[in-house]
Amino acid sequence: MLCSCFVLGQSAADSIRPQPVDNTYLEDQFYIGVGYNLLLNGPDALDQRNLSYNVQFGFIKDIPLNKRRNFGVGLGLGYAVNSYYSNMGANEGANGISYEIIDDQSFNRSKLETHAIELPFEVRWRTSTAEEYKFWRIYAGAKLGYVFSGRSKLVADDDNISFSNDDIGAFQYGLMFNFGYNTWNIHAYYGLNPLLKNVSVADESIDLRVLRVGLIFYIL
Repeated sequence: MLCSCFVLGQSAADSIRPQPVDNTYLEDQFYIGVGYNLLLNGPDALDQRNLSYNVQFGFIKDIPLNKRRNFGVGLGLGYAVNSYYSNMGANEGANGISYEIIDDQSFNRSKLETHAIELPFEVRWRTSTAEEYKFWRIYAGAKLGYVFSGRSKLVADDDNISFSNDDIGAFQYGLMFNFGYNTWNIHAYYGLNPLLKNVSVADESIDLRVLRVGLIFYIL
């Protein structure tokens, strides 16, 4: 009986022994997001159609700057694909690429698609602790993207036209803002430079900018 009590006493002491706290934890180092692309500063007759979507994912190195580890910065590397559907068609000719607003009934869709490597930089604030996995976050910063592939595609009832579009700016950069709680976070991005470089529609110079709104999910 005395041996049994001794063993039980040791078990109780072990059960109330405090667990070590990880004071070197990192947060939100992988991300995946989806969004809708809005085209701004286009011609008056420009009309977006279908779903102009964004898909992005990547890795961000979390770098806490204070002892509590709820404030810091993040520097990352990611990939993004963007599609822009509208009634603005692109045609490749001997004199380069020309653009026009299409009102033909045989027109089905016109798409501009880009694939880019992205470098996001975030200033990060959150309410996380070493033991709390559900928390508020506000991440704001900038993003630089290198478009390594860009294509225009026009689909009509009697013909399809697709070609690599050199008018797409190779470097895209803008401001971004992410805000949310736990899993659900709102993502917003505004492009600071034009999507297309030195183009015009009906002799009117256009300065297309991108406003992106969607959701972003952080993992680990």
